[in-house]
Amino acid sequence: MLRVITLNLNGIRSAATKGFYEWLDGQGADVVCLQEVKAQEADLIDALRAPAGWHVRFNCAEKKGYSGVAVMTRKEPVAWHVGLGFDEFDPEGRYVQADFDTPEGPLSVVSLYLPSGSSSEERQAAKFRFMGLFFPHMAELRAAGREIIVCGDWNIAHREVDLKNWRSNQKNSGFLPEERAWLTRLFDELGWVDVYRRLEPDTTDACYTWWSNRGQAWAKNVGWRLDYQIATPGIAGRAVSTAIYKDQRFSDHAPLTVDYGPIRG
Repeated sequence: MLRVITLNLNGIRSAATKGFYEWLDGQGADVVCLQEVKAQEADLIDALRAPAGWHVRFNCAEKKGYSGVAVMTRKEPVAWHVGLGFDEFDPEGRYVQADFDTPEGPLSVVSLYLPSGSSSEERQAAKFRFMGLFFPHMAELRAAGREIIVCGDWNIAHREVDLKNWRSNQKNSGFLPEERAWLTRLFDELGWVDVYRRLEPDTTDACYTWWSNRGQAWAKNVGWRLDYQIATPGIAGRAVSTAIYKDQRFSDHAPLTVDYGPIRG
């Protein structure tokens, strides 16, 4: 069994003070993908930079207190890939990939932080530029002959069931028609699988992974499903269970866990 957890921390030090690592110790995770670490690796204490029992690779943003991703894994990868070769976006720390050799074949797990476009028209334009670059990368990954799980904050709610107030958000970043169509193309044209929806095709209010800090969004469960594990069909077909942990708040996102059975080619 392979257990993979993904979480946007909204600050690694903040999440640590809220008990994230104590919770993680009891989860039996094999791979953990983190987004928005919002820290420089050199500035972190050892317990966060190199926690005991884990192999960790960060991709921190050049700008302090901004973005950044990481992958934590119990098994040492045979290779790491940090960044995408996108000159505009690599300084923002948005991609880390860990490659493994398993008895059933090669496997890769990715931590991705897709840009948000909610702050301005300029950032939305940047988000579209990233999406335009990232689609061919997803096509290359799909054709690589490996099983791959791309975890992270995709900053897009795919369908109407993926957010509470879909009618009033149709012109807002994260639920724009162009964004939703882009995800549909990943699934329908490239053959990637939304693992949560494979296991929970009809879940509505319980599917959310992000809540605004404004108003009483958390208390009223006015949320969005922005965090995904998107996988190649082989490993997606081995997914047996999924859970979104909401008993504690480590950030404005909730951890998404998926358990996968043995890979069969």
